[in-house]
Amino acid sequence: MSKAGRKTTHQAILLVLILGLFGIIVASLIWGRTPATYGIGTAIDGVLQSFGMDRGISWKTQSSIELRLWRVLTTAGVGSALAYAGALLQGTFRNGLAAPSIIGVTAGASLGAALTILFLGGLLPTFSLATGFEVSSFGILLASFAGSFISVGIVVLLASERGRVSIPSLLLTGIAVNACLAGLLSAIHSYALKDYEVSRAIFSWTFGNLDDKNGTHVFLVWAVVLVGSLAIPRLATELDLFAGGEDDARSLGVATGRTKFLAISIAALMAATAVAVAGQIGFVGLVVPHLVRLIFGTSHRQLLPFSIIAGAFFLTAVEFIQGALLKDAAFQPGVMTSLVGGPFFLLLLVRKRGSLRSW
Repeated sequence: MSKAGRKTTHQAILLVLILGLFGIIVASLIWGRTPATYGIGTAIDGVLQSFGMDRGISWKTQSSIELRLWRVLTTAGVGSALAYAGALLQGTFRNGLAAPSIIGVTAGASLGAALTILFLGGLLPTFSLATGFEVSSFGILLASFAGSFISVGIVVLLASERGRVSIPSLLLTGIAVNACLAGLLSAIHSYALKDYEVSRAIFSWTFGNLDDKNGTHVFLVWAVVLVGSLAIPRLATELDLFAGGEDDARSLGVATGRTKFLAISIAALMAATAVAVAGQIGFVGLVVPHLVRLIFGTSHRQLLPFSIIAGAFFLTAVEFIQGALLKDAAFQPGVMTSLVGGPFFLLLLVRKRGSLRSW
């Protein structure tokens, strides 16, 4: 296929993703997780009334639509943040197996969140301004970021030799660090069992939770994604040069240390924000960038921004489909993405057996 033909195909696929995402958002407003079904006109009126425009619909209907709106927009933002983080890490380590959930970023953020919930004594699960939402929300964000940054720093440090990151060591160290963090999380779960509210909040974070969201959650996650995306023009070029190896990139004038620090920091912030808003939702950062790379190619000028869009589509689609099929029996989002992502990860390992032997 010619270059012009590929560009047209990519644009068509991107348009389908955007329209599909918009369609899922509208469908989520109409059906949602509750038995009530609304017409598209009522759904639009509910959205407008949520932003202060009186449309004359009942408080009950408007509240239901508003909850659905904040939920689907938060879901889209979390999917974008995780997919963007995965794309950055895969580009930095030059390997499609790197992801926030695999090298310890997500687990570290979850540990920070769990410790914060434990210390707050159960105030956080209410997510109410009257019970200190702002303080606890930003407290858990900072703790999640600290946890993710420390965990990925440990992984990279232990997997490095003379300033070079070994991919096999990266994966093995990530597994080991994840095991250690899982042990600490289990200890926290065990300790928190005596307090039902704290235990419930921690378990909710462990399996992911997209219920009971509000405008603050939407603003927080999308603001971080938008701020992080400002680095795409600069990082895209440098990560493309990384593909030939750090030595080649360094010879072409790339400050490799600064680039790795910036990319890993932004990835950690994306994962930390996603965990702070919705708990631990794994494998989105592994699956989505890999699929985007297969469709759109390896250039980070396309891979990074398209991963943001595809991540939003992927997580909202998974949540909407399982909600429509399973209704009240629907899994927590972290459980469902693990059911999808686990076999996908095994498939990648099988396909990359030849390259693994050469490492």
